Amino acid sequence: MLKMAITLAALLAVPGAAFAQTSEAQPPLEKREKRTDAPPISAYKIILVGDSTMAPGSGWASAFCAYHVKSNIACLNMGRGGRSTRSYQAEGSWKIALGEAAAPGYAKKYVLIQFGHNDQSTKAERWTDLNTDFQSNLRQMVLDVRAAGAVPVLVTPLSRREFRGGKLNNTLSAWADAVRKIGVEMKAPVIELNRDSAKAVEQLGAVESMKLAMAEPLPEEVAAGKAGTTLRPRPAPESPPASTLPKTGPRGRIVEKFDYTHVGEAGAKAFAKIVAYDLAIAVPELSSQLLP
Repeated sequence: MLKMAITLAALLAVPGAAFAQTSEAQPPLEKREKRTDAPPISAYKIILVGDSTMAPGSGWASAFCAYHVKSNIACLNMGRGGRSTRSYQAEGSWKIALGEAAAPGYAKKYVLIQFGHNDQSTKAERWTDLNTDFQSNLRQMVLDVRAAGAVPVLVTPLSRREFRGGKLNNTLSAWADAVRKIGVEMKAPVIELNRDSAKAVEQLGAVESMKLAMAEPLPEEVAAGKAGTTLRPRPAPESPPASTLPKTGPRGRIVEKFDYTHVGEAGAKAFAKIVAYDLAIAVPELSSQLLP
């Protein structure tokens, strides 16, 4: 190891001119093609707007951007944990997303919108009424995206992985129906993530679908899944104290928790693949830019 370090140090000490004697920096001018300008690029942009089931570290959207788009697509995950159609707008995130949607230079821009999990919450800043403001919020989002010069694509909410009596308890099916209703009414494409994620989870079953979570289940959670009815999700562990974090470098942390809503790497990849397929069906003009 010491000998290698000495050798590397010796190499680094050699002037750059010494390397030029053994290899050309680039071919001589007479060996290069006559220079021309590259043709204009036809680039696309996909902006993903939603809650924690889309957000980095706990959702599927970062895996979608990493594995399912070609280089002609700029893919931006703007999913944020704990947000609903109401709070995402109230805090200003929606305004930021619309600014991204209005950016010039793209042949076409798409905004994928997925909410529902926190709209059905009871928390003061989150909850919306399923039959009134949830639908009116989605309706307005579609109009806003079009006004920004982009294409709105509605996404039905990712299914939870809770089971009752051996069957999936899809607590978001009514919210998915509302998304479909607005899609028909506003003539907006709809990605059927709730339907297709529910099918995938049902095929896996209660125990195997636990492998899609952020953290490992406890033995009693596995036992309950085998019996056909999953336990209530346990509270998330506390964030590590600041004193335990490194003093330099990245200090941000995402607390990994086991539940039936959020996803780890395996879950993110599984559901991102579903989204890619369904997006190609819902928006055929994008299909050549999407990877399976």
